[in-house]
Amino acid sequence: MNSLKEMREAVQQVIPPQCELTRIEVEGPQVVLYLKNIRAFYEDRNLITRIASRVRKKILLRSDSSALRPPSEALARIKQLIPIEAGVTEIKFDPVFNEVQIEALKPGLVIGKGGIVLKTLILETGWSPKVLRAPTSPSEVERAIRSMLLNNAEERKKFLTELGKTMLQPSTACDWVKITALGAFREVGRSCMLLQTPESNILIDCGINVETTDPTRAYPYLNAMNMPLEQIDAVILTHAHLDHAGFIPYLYAYGYNGPTYCTPPTRDLSILLQQDCVNVMNSEGKGAPYTEKDIRKELNHMITREYGEVTDVTPDVRFTFHNAGHILGSSIIHLHVGEGLHNIVHTGDIKFGRTKLFDPASTYFPRIETLLIESTYGGTNDSQPPLEESATRLGNIIRETIQRRGKVLIPVFAVGRAQEIMLVLEEQFRDSELLVYLDGMSKEASAIHTVYPEYLRKNIQRRILTNDSPFEKPLFKHVVSKERKAIAESDEPCVILAPSGMLSGGTSLEFLKMMCTDERNSLIFVGYQSASSLGRKIQNGHKEVPVLNAANKLDALKINMQIHTCEGYSGHSDRSQLMAFVRSLRPKPGRVFTMHGDENPRGESKCESLARSINKMLHCEARAPMNLDTIRLK
Repeated sequence: MNSLKEMREAVQQVIPPQCELTRIEVEGPQVVLYLKNIRAFYEDRNLITRIASRVRKKILLRSDSSALRPPSEALARIKQLIPIEAGVTEIKFDPVFNEVQIEALKPGLVIGKGGIVLKTLILETGWSPKVLRAPTSPSEVERAIRSMLLNNAEERKKFLTELGKTMLQPSTACDWVKITALGAFREVGRSCMLLQTPESNILIDCGINVETTDPTRAYPYLNAMNMPLEQIDAVILTHAHLDHAGFIPYLYAYGYNGPTYCTPPTRDLSILLQQDCVNVMNSEGKGAPYTEKDIRKELNHMITREYGEVTDVTPDVRFTFHNAGHILGSSIIHLHVGEGLHNIVHTGDIKFGRTKLFDPASTYFPRIETLLIESTYGGTNDSQPPLEESATRLGNIIRETIQRRGKVLIPVFAVGRAQEIMLVLEEQFRDSELLVYLDGMSKEASAIHTVYPEYLRKNIQRRILTNDSPFEKPLFKHVVSKERKAIAESDEPCVILAPSGMLSGGTSLEFLKMMCTDERNSLIFVGYQSASSLGRKIQNGHKEVPVLNAANKLDALKINMQIHTCEGYSGHSDRSQLMAFVRSLRPKPGRVFTMHGDENPRGESKCESLARSINKMLHCEARAPMNLDTIRLK
C-alpha cells in the first residue's frame, strides 16, 4: 500500500458495512481500525485474517470514541467480569488509544478461556483491553515505565502516526545493500552496525564499552556514518546489555527521533540498565554522555515486537526477532531486504546450549544469504564444562569458604547471570542456613523476569505462574547501601552477588575493596571478563591492582582472597556451541562474518579463528571484518 487512501479502499472491500468503520490509522508498523460496531466484526472469525492479508500488516481493532462507555461505568463492569482470583492490581483508562490497561498477577484469568473474558469486556464497554502481568515482587522500574507510557500517550500517539505515514511512502527498486562496522568488530563492547539500502539507514545495536574511559574506545564510530543522526530511519536492538544498548539514549539527545525496535523485556531491562549507567558514571565523576531525560525520550520511541512477528521497518526492509538464549528477551534478528534481494541473520549475543533460564538459540530462518555471528568464546581453546559439573564446582567452592568462616563475593551481571546463579544456589543450598545477599539491580532485574515468564524455560514459567518464584526464596536477602559495610565486616559467612560482573564499578567493586585482604574470603568469576577489565587482571593472577578512590586517585588494592573461575555460566556460546549453531542453521548461510570477539592471552583473534573454522566447515566465504569496514552485500 502506497497511501492511506489505498489502504482504506482495500479494507472497505472486505469489511462489512454494518461494522461501521469510522477511520483507519497507521501506528508505526501496524494498522488500527476504529469501529462503531465491533460486535458485527466478531461475527466473522476469519475477517481479521482476510484484512491482514490484504494490507500485509498487523491489524488492531478499537472502538470509535462514540462507542465507549464512561470510565466509571466501564470500571464497574470490568470488575464484575474479571474473577477475583486473577489478582488485579491496577486498572487504568487510556482515552488517547481507547484502551484500558489491566494489570494482574494471573493475566490468564483476565483473558479467559479462548479469550472469552476479553471479548466480553470490549463488547460491553467498548474499551480495548491491554493486559499486563504484575511482577511477583514490587518493581519500581515496571511501575515507572507503565506510568510514563500512559502519561505520555498523546506524544507517543503522534510519534506512531507520523512514523506510519513515512512507512507508507512508495518504495523504489532496491538494488544494493551494504553494512558498515561501527563497533564490536574484532573487539567486545560498543556493538553497532549500520545497514544501508537506497532508502534505508538502520542501526543494529548501539552500545558502549563500560570497561574504558577512553572516549575513542568507549563509544561507536558514529561519525563514520557520514550523516547526521536525523537521517537514521530506525534502531533495532538485540538485547539490553549496555555493550549493545548503552548508547541509544545519546542518539535521542543529539537529533535522532525515530523508533527503537526490541522485545518487551528488552525495553524494560534497557531502561533499568541505562538509568543505572547514568547514576554510576555521574557518581564516579566520569560524566554520562546522556541524561535521564534522553532515556525517557527513548522509551517514548520504543516499539516492542514479539518473537516471530514480521515487522516492516522501512519501505524496503522488514525484520523478525528470534530467540537468542542469551538473556531475557534477547534476540537474533532476521532481516529481509527488498523484494527478496537479500536476507541477513544478525545473532547479537547467543547461547546455543543448556541453561537453567532459557531455551537454546533458534536456528531456523526463511533465508540466509549473510550471517553475522558473535565470537566472544570463539577461540580455539574456549570451552565450557557441562552445567551440572559447574554447579557442583560452584557449590564446593562456597562450602569450603564457609567452612573456614570466610565470605564469597560473586561479581555478576545484574541481568542474566544473577538470575542463573540464583537458580544454582537455590538448588545447591535449598535446605541449608546459608544467606545469599543480593545487591544492586539484581532485585529489579529478577522482578522483571517474573513479568515475562513466557520468555523463560517451561519449568521456570510454571514455578512463577504457581506462586513458587525461585527469585523470592528465604535464601536470598536484598541489601540496602547502609548494610554493606556491616555485611563485609561481619564474622558470619555468606555469599554476596553484586554487579558489575567485571568489577568495572558498582557494588561488586565496593565489596571487593572491603573483602580483598582477608585470605579466608573467596572471589568467584562466573561470567566473561573483557581484556581490559579489572576482573581479567585479577583472574590472571595480579596480586595488586589499581582502583580509583573517593578522591578519584589511584590506590593499589592488595588481593589476598582466594580467586576462582567457575566456567559454564556464561550467556555466550563456547567454541563448540558456536560451531554447532552454524552447523544447525537452516538454510545454510551463503557467507559469514564474525564479530564481538577480542584476543586471547596468546594474541589469537577469536573472530579470525572462528571465521577460519567456519570456512573449513561450510566451504563458504567466512571472515572477520574490522571496525570501520564497509561491505557491499549485494
